[in-house]
Amino acid sequence: MIPRSFIVLSACAVLAACAQQPTQPRPAGEPPEAAKAPPPRVVVAKPEARKAPLPDVELSEELLFRMMLAEVAVQRGQPHIAVQTYLELARETRDPRLAQRATEVAWNARFTSAALEAAGIWLQADPGSQRARQIIAALLVDQSQLDEARPHLEKWLAADRSNVGASFLQLNALLARHQDKVAVYRLVRALAMGYPDVPEARLSAAQAAWNAEDQQASLDEARAALKLRPDWELAALFVAQVLARRSNEEAIAYLGGFLQEHSKARDVRLNYARLLVNAKQYAEARKQFEVLVGEYPKNADVGMAVALLAIQSSDYDAAETQLKRVLELNYKDPDVARFYLGQLNEERKRFDEALKWYSGVTQGEQYVNAQSRYAGILAKQGKLPEARRHLQAATAQSNQQRVQLTQAEAQLLRDASQYQAAFELLGQALEKLPNTPDLLYDHAMAAEKVDRLDVLEVNLKQLIKLRPDYAHAYNALGYTFADRNQRIEEAYALIEQALKLAPEDPFILDSMGWVLYRMGRNEDGLSYLQRAFKQRPDPEIAAHLGEVLWVLGQRDEARKIWAESLKDHPNNNALQNSVKRFLP
Repeated sequence: MIPRSFIVLSACAVLAACAQQPTQPRPAGEPPEAAKAPPPRVVVAKPEARKAPLPDVELSEELLFRMMLAEVAVQRGQPHIAVQTYLELARETRDPRLAQRATEVAWNARFTSAALEAAGIWLQADPGSQRARQIIAALLVDQSQLDEARPHLEKWLAADRSNVGASFLQLNALLARHQDKVAVYRLVRALAMGYPDVPEARLSAAQAAWNAEDQQASLDEARAALKLRPDWELAALFVAQVLARRSNEEAIAYLGGFLQEHSKARDVRLNYARLLVNAKQYAEARKQFEVLVGEYPKNADVGMAVALLAIQSSDYDAAETQLKRVLELNYKDPDVARFYLGQLNEERKRFDEALKWYSGVTQGEQYVNAQSRYAGILAKQGKLPEARRHLQAATAQSNQQRVQLTQAEAQLLRDASQYQAAFELLGQALEKLPNTPDLLYDHAMAAEKVDRLDVLEVNLKQLIKLRPDYAHAYNALGYTFADRNQRIEEAYALIEQALKLAPEDPFILDSMGWVLYRMGRNEDGLSYLQRAFKQRPDPEIAAHLGEVLWVLGQRDEARKIWAESLKDHPNNNALQNSVKRFLP
């Protein structure tokens, strides 16, 4: 027999070496990771600082070989082999480390049944493992087995009473994938009843009630949490969120009252100022800015938050002062501050100053946006060739940034009505980066402008194949057919699928209204167009809505919508064409 200490050290070394898996290159044509359904989410507050009981199993050559085989399979993207091998090892050895690894591999491969069995072995081998219990609960929730998950959740909460509050705050994330939100609320409420003095338990119930669309229960639970901890900003902000669903005025009044009793509540004051800006109460909002800056003069994060609120309220002087101040305070992401300084100077038509700030953005998330806006200013000044050269000279740190820079250049060409040039530019980029979803979509839209519907159809169908959840690909193809009064049944099916994926998107609602109009279902089409226009008074939606109203005999309403939209969008082609057809 190999000594037990050697077994422990060897097994741990193998598992530790295997725990960090390198990112595998994505084969051409495979959907991006974001398009795949993630495994059930588990948030572990902290690693388990405890030793699990270990079985007396000999680390034979065969055992070591099978472990290595399983890990090689993981590295090579062969989950069937990896999961089966690790699961067999877990069954045979009852070693909690191997069971944990089997759970992780099966979890990541979306082999739910195998993950559940492996996690069960893990918990049997190490009954004190709260992480194993939490994962079992998450897997059961993912399989819509709430009743089976409940005892595991109860034991998980009871196992660490000193941190039960943090556990309750994780609970809704753990249960988020379950579709029956009312059942989730009942479960969370039942779990919270065992902890009547824990404010986090009541707030967790409030969140679950909110997800279940029970606003009154959500409000009651959040207020109960505040009774237990009157100065808890998180609970106060949740109350305001619920009240804002009913009325912004109620939410503003509530946060104002909370601040009278808890004047140092920084996050509440920030959100109070945000609501005031949204309500266009700019004078009162500015008072809150001054209080925040006065109380936290050295806090760059507060300065940035105040600056963004000031930009939102068009208080550019205050915004500029704060942005320059956060740069002096060595803000953690200075390029963000520089970008916003460029933006507010551009808004004020101080273009040289804007160009200076945009050019100072050299990295980070705002890098491409800054270069795009820099080029946009040049284009507005009649320097389109120089603007294009600027974008072409920008250093892309990744293929994603390269795509974004190309999209920005194509947009400059479209804005200049150089549609053929935009089509060719995007086509060349697509040759270099084939099957890139954003390029496929933009090239399809450019193809429509140059009447290359064959390219549009090929691109969008390829995009749908790559990304079955890309709602706007279905919508664009369906709308193109509907707008030309072609293949109407196919257009309807495509737009219907888009609407299933994004049921509240105003442009997809507009497309559904338009295709129903083309099908002669004018009343049905009108309701979709009215919903779309209420959400987003876009000029093209206004054109469609006006046309359907006109055909239905509601001509005064049609004239009103067209006239109001023309005030804000006098040069919109779709709107102008509709008005010319019906109002000679």
